[in-house]
Amino acid sequence: MNKHVPNTIRGDHRLISDLITKPGARVLDIGCANGDLLDHLIRSHNIDGRGVELSQAGVNKCVARGLSVVQGDADLDLSAYPDDGFDYAILSQTLQATKDPKQVMQELLRIGKKVVVSFPNFGHWRNRMQLLTKGRMPVTDYLPYTWYDTPNIHFCTIRDFVELSKEVDAEVLKAQALNAKGEPIGFNAPWWVWNLIGDQAVFLLKRK
Repeated sequence: MNKHVPNTIRGDHRLISDLITKPGARVLDIGCANGDLLDHLIRSHNIDGRGVELSQAGVNKCVARGLSVVQGDADLDLSAYPDDGFDYAILSQTLQATKDPKQVMQELLRIGKKVVVSFPNFGHWRNRMQLLTKGRMPVTDYLPYTWYDTPNIHFCTIRDFVELSKEVDAEVLKAQALNAKGEPIGFNAPWWVWNLIGDQAVFLLKRK
């Protein structure tokens, strides 16, 4: 674990921070919310960081922190960025809220020499049990929304994401399943095992 990462940072952000290994890297954080990850990477890794955030409130918070963030939509605005314009393109807990995840992934792989994606795993055993025993869409500590008010419109599992990576011709460089607290699951396992016990996952990819 990177010694510069404070314990207060969100779990997937902590792991993403460990994946940014190039000093002074150009980084684009898409769906950067209030800028916590971007701010941390600038302070600890000395990156050249930029952000894209859909909500005006999020943009305002980022700008107030001195971050270079613009308002934009991952589904519509990524085409404006040049090929290989960034060393890393990051999409943290945002893929499931996009309208066209496959197209967004293709754009990320075009823009970034490497791509980091984190997302909640809908295939976790607790979600499966709720569907099996209650016959209703799961509501958990990590997925707290009811089906009619969730911002997540494309739930996926870890295995779904692995298949999507193949479809968009991406090579998985690293992958890690995490528990609900954002702590890495401390052993390697087949995808189907992580798909059962991982609350979320972080992937590092590049174009083949």
